[in-house]
Amino acid sequence: MTLSTSTVIAIGCGGFIGAVSRAYVNSLVAKNFPHDLPLATLSVNLVGSFLVGIFIALFMQYSVSDSTRGFFITGFLGALTTYSTFAIESYFLLGSSLGLAIINIALNLFGTIIAAGSGYKLFLYLLK
Repeated sequence: MTLSTSTVIAIGCGGFIGAVSRAYVNSLVAKNFPHDLPLATLSVNLVGSFLVGIFIALFMQYSVSDSTRGFFITGFLGALTTYSTFAIESYFLLGSSLGLAIINIALNLFGTIIAAGSGYKLFLYLLK
């Protein structure tokens, strides 16, 4: 698959907005909910997973351009969510607190799957 220039630009713009949103949410959560568990990463992963469910359901119901899909899924949500951050935070938690590491891994793994499915199902339900 080749990407058009407009799709590449859309992905880049979505990525910019997603990355800035991630930094803002991280700052907000860290300031208001200080905890040894990386709640900021969990927050953006859960919200991003919920939103990907909604967008996928939306895009399955309505035809959208590759640029639109790229902006929201690859760009915005790709930059908003933080799998690599989750991985390194979990690695460090394993060294300091096995219990927190397991909680973090379970919440991110199962929470994001539940959030994605919930967003998908909610959107389909609201279409009825």
